[in-house]
Amino acid sequence: MDTQTVSEQVVAQPVRARFEARRYGAVNWLGLQTLVTREIMRFMKVSAQTLIAPLMQTLLFLAIFSLAWGARPWGATNIPFVSGLTAGLVMMAVISNAFMNTSSSLVIAKVQGNAVDFLMPPLSATELTIAFITGAVARGLIVGLASLLAATFFARVAPVHLAAAMYFPLAAAVSFAAIGLIGGIWADKFDNLAAVTNFVITPLTFLSGTFYSIDALPEPWSTVGHWNPVFYLIDGFRFGMIGHADFPVWQGAAIVGVIAAGLCAAAWLMLKSGYKLRA
Repeated sequence: MDTQTVSEQVVAQPVRARFEARRYGAVNWLGLQTLVTREIMRFMKVSAQTLIAPLMQTLLFLAIFSLAWGARPWGATNIPFVSGLTAGLVMMAVISNAFMNTSSSLVIAKVQGNAVDFLMPPLSATELTIAFITGAVARGLIVGLASLLAATFFARVAPVHLAAAMYFPLAAAVSFAAIGLIGGIWADKFDNLAAVTNFVITPLTFLSGTFYSIDALPEPWSTVGHWNPVFYLIDGFRFGMIGHADFPVWQGAAIVGVIAAGLCAAAWLMLKSGYKLRA
């Protein structure tokens, strides 16, 4: 009798109710949190490669330039050269690590054939974009903060303008996380990714005023330097740290904000279309 009653109840249930998919609402918070955690744990498990190695690179640059040019002022200011250099090196660490996190995550997934791990779950293109960029931003800012703290052995690192010192590293991490996402979706193998790193990321960072003041360059190179978008990121952060900038800070903040938004939108469109991700 009990079995018959249960059977009748099951049959009486609408088919739609029995097989109705789980409702996630406007945002799949569980899936989003899981993917963000995965991206963060992925680089934390190899911290010697992802965190300590870039920190050592920053310290080596600081040690070399401190010995060679430590007594010189930064540009046309009375600020010690190493203080201006520190801001550039910290931003370079943020940029390169944010880029590497998203780009390597996508390319590894493609090469190993496990991109299905994040394509099959009920995650929208917006949620995928936010998750990948958030993980990369975390890595970039962690490395940047560690580099800044380590630089206390060589220079004064207390921020002069806190808002600028916080905004520009965040904008840099978001921008290059999005570039890494775009590059990772486009690249089919690590050789493609290396080409982006060698011919795009490295020239942009090294020729953006990381090691020198743009105003110290002769024409036309000073004007050319202002066409480099990375210049505004480094110049804004340098203003936040030492109070000196080669370009109006608020204009630079607007430029990098627009660039970051555009890059995130481009990454979202590529994920939305399934470009090189779905057969």
